[in-house]
Amino acid sequence: MSDKLDKLRQERDKAERHLRKAANDEKVLAHEMARLTRAERTHRLCTRGGMLETFIQEPSLLTDNDVMELLTFLFHGEAAQKKLGMLIERRRETAGRETY
Repeated sequence: MSDKLDKLRQERDKAERHLRKAANDEKVLAHEMARLTRAERTHRLCTRGGMLETFIQEPSLLTDNDVMELLTFLFHGEAAQKKLGMLIERRRETAGRETY
């Protein structure tokens, strides 16, 4: 009886160690996913910011508020909203086909 109890305790301890390792691995993976998501976002922001600056004359003279005012003016037009909607719809359709 004592041997069986010792064996069960050993199995329990092994299972608890395995569970702790799995929980730690999960934390590591979650941290890595967050890091990659941040890196992807940073890359996207830098790339798109660079794209924007290619169209702005003397971007270093303009303030953030100036650029926001310009973007608001450009994107609030009906034609811009229509084009943006078309681009989004096209990407959604493309993404839907890629999942099949």
